[in-house]
Amino acid sequence: MQAPSLTRYVANGVTLLGDTSRPGGVTFAFTERTGGVSKAPYASLNLGSRCGDDPACVAENRARALAALDAEKIAASLVEPRQVHGDHVVVVDSSAPEALAAARAQAQAGADAIVCTVPGVPVLLCFADCVPVVLIAPGAFAVVHSGWRGTLARISAKAAAVLAEEAACETADICAYVGPHASAADYEVSAELLATFEDEFGTIVHTAETERNLDLSAAIRCALTRVGLDSARILDACPSTVSNTDRFYSYRAEGGICGRHAAIAYL
Repeated sequence: MQAPSLTRYVANGVTLLGDTSRPGGVTFAFTERTGGVSKAPYASLNLGSRCGDDPACVAENRARALAALDAEKIAASLVEPRQVHGDHVVVVDSSAPEALAAARAQAQAGADAIVCTVPGVPVLLCFADCVPVVLIAPGAFAVVHSGWRGTLARISAKAAAVLAEEAACETADICAYVGPHASAADYEVSAELLATFEDEFGTIVHTAETERNLDLSAAIRCALTRVGLDSARILDACPSTVSNTDRFYSYRAEGGICGRHAAIAYL
């Protein structure tokens, strides 16, 4: 696969950030907040089903987002985990009804990464400052939710290892796309938490904007390279959610009441 890249584009009124080359046979994108039907404070393309929005609006928004990715015909197979800020990885390796139902049940029991190796199964995870990571291998992918707890637990690296095993490839063959999140300039944490991250990942996680700014994506990149990913195949070029609330939802900037954008992928 070629080096990862992201393009911002609009499809059916929905604004997306994606690699339109379909690396590894995977269609994926990070959504923005425009193009949906939700009202304030969830306006407008809220894809989160657990933040207080009208379920009918969420359903319509998801239909629009999937259609923008040409996935409307496989919408009934959608896998969406109940995200719990942990490090559990669920594998979807069959689209047979019973197997898919079992994988969905595992995901709903609590998971923050989904590895998928079968065509026709879209995966959706939601975000509003935490770090979305899409991992692409030849013929397989993973979508990861990495808040500070998940980052500390190296969930992206764990998902990469599982993905490599399921795709029968080396971790060096994987491309990683780090999506929009609260960047270091906008993410001040306690001195204790910053010290914990420095102990785990080194001073690369600490930027100079303030005494306590934390760079989660630096920690994720460190964890990924330690399990064998090539740093040239890790792309982190997205704007900060906190300082771009016209484009993305931000739990931190919007006082804890907001919608959720998403990372969506399928083979």
